[in-house]
Amino acid sequence: MRRFHSDGEGNLAVLGIGLILAANFLFSFIDTGSKWLALLGLPALQLAFVRYLGHLAISVGLAGTSGLSADTLRCQDPFLVLLRAVFLTASTVLNFVALRHLPLSVTSTILFSAPLLICALSWPLLRERVGMFRWSAIILGFCGVIIVIRPLGESFHWAMLLSLGAAFMFALYSILTRKLANRVSTDTQQMYAGLVGTIILAPFALLQWQNPTNSFQWLVLCSLGFFGWAGHQLLTNALRHAPANLLMPFGYSFIIYLTIWSYVVFDTLPDFWTVIGALVIVVAGLIIWARELQRG
Repeated sequence: MRRFHSDGEGNLAVLGIGLILAANFLFSFIDTGSKWLALLGLPALQLAFVRYLGHLAISVGLAGTSGLSADTLRCQDPFLVLLRAVFLTASTVLNFVALRHLPLSVTSTILFSAPLLICALSWPLLRERVGMFRWSAIILGFCGVIIVIRPLGESFHWAMLLSLGAAFMFALYSILTRKLANRVSTDTQQMYAGLVGTIILAPFALLQWQNPTNSFQWLVLCSLGFFGWAGHQLLTNALRHAPANLLMPFGYSFIIYLTIWSYVVFDTLPDFWTVIGALVIVVAGLIIWARELQRG
């Protein structure tokens, strides 16, 4: 009986790993499509608006199939739910602006300093104890970020600071997601994420709006919302089938996906120092992951 139980847990873990790999693959389409459209001249705020409008439309449509009502938006801690959505919107906007100026491999590497920020911020915001072992890993990880950014070198670009800001906003979003996990349903959080992002970005997007010039560009633009919603659904289901501390290393597949897209679509490969910085960040993240497993 125990062997059957273990096999069942193993199958669920494999399913969870497959789902997070698929989620990151969909997320990679968002960054790649956004960079491609930005290089064609479409404003970053317009791209972010369409991403959240599509997200909202799908969430409302699915909620409508089961009877949309005021109860769908009623929840505990509404302030934290709204703040979570604001942080996610800010992270998206900063990332989309940075994508216009930086290679995908650079933005994805800097964005993956977010797990380090989450670990560092969990002490003041969640009152979780962070020992010297994990603080050492956090410091190591930020050495990797400095290697990628090279603030005193000729390769430094101001948009790298936007990528770092996007990682910080995403870390705050993730901490609030963890805090609200057992209080607010995933569907309600999804609804608010789409609603808040759409409302905040609508005025800016409409003022700057530029129509794509052909049907393929329209297709890529409209797909941003779908891939955003679908990626979050896959990620949520992955966490239902396997614990977060098991899935964490597979999140780095996002860097691999974007490096491939960067070469295929934009004929760009990461330079030597970006690769070294990425490896340092990944190693630091894996040290924190191993420590979490040991403590868990």
